[in-house]
Amino acid sequence: MKIRLYTPAMQGKGVFDHGKITEQKPIGFSGEGSVINRVGPLFYWAWAHTPSQGYIPSHPHYGFEIMTYVLSGTAEHGDSLGTRSTVGAGGVQVIKAGSGVSHEERFLGPDMEAFQIWFEPDLQAESRKSPAYEQYESGEFPVSEQDGVRAVDILGNGSPIRLTAEAKMRDVEVQPHSAYRHTLSEGTTVAALAVRGAGNWESGEGGQEAFRERDFMLLTTADAEENILLRADHEPVRMLLIEVPDRVNYGLIPKKY
Repeated sequence: MKIRLYTPAMQGKGVFDHGKITEQKPIGFSGEGSVINRVGPLFYWAWAHTPSQGYIPSHPHYGFEIMTYVLSGTAEHGDSLGTRSTVGAGGVQVIKAGSGVSHEERFLGPDMEAFQIWFEPDLQAESRKSPAYEQYESGEFPVSEQDGVRAVDILGNGSPIRLTAEAKMRDVEVQPHSAYRHTLSEGTTVAALAVRGAGNWESGEGGQEAFRERDFMLLTTADAEENILLRADHEPVRMLLIEVPDRVNYGLIPKKY
């Protein structure tokens, strides 16, 4: 197991609606301060917060597959396709931008927070598709609970969401002194963000890496497969995991800082 850890100071920052919406960006755009600018087809990752409400006016998207995953509060979506929708905690909004679509967003609290995550498929192929919007409620995702661990599959492993870009995504909660087991595969990277709590990653060979709340991590292995453990300390840990291939069979657009 190899872990690269990036503290909040090494992640990007963003502000919208005169400071009503603030963002921590494990993977950001040029000039936003993120050390990491992409992980394979994982192009962008922002963690948005608003204590009451905030609005982002209509803006265009092209080609990318964009997910908004709500942790608390609600997210309202409107777009040039005529869509108006609202999703609450645990729900997901998916924009398949295709040949082009414009959308606006409103985040409503109290204490609203959500992830917006962009995946990059083959943009040349996607540009020939019509844009589309999809929405999924919290009860539509597979959930497993055992021995102090709760895992929700947002992408892959039975999730109803189907993206063109290759990715898996899991929301994991681990109770104190419990452990979650995850399998790393050669040729893939797991991007992990500590949403709540502190703990340790452990490898089968005795390696250990501590993390704190809001840390961002990239996990890889040189073996065909390697089982690792996520252990919580004295408080529950919530970790979002996104697994993507290191290489894809199409050209990724340059993203320079």
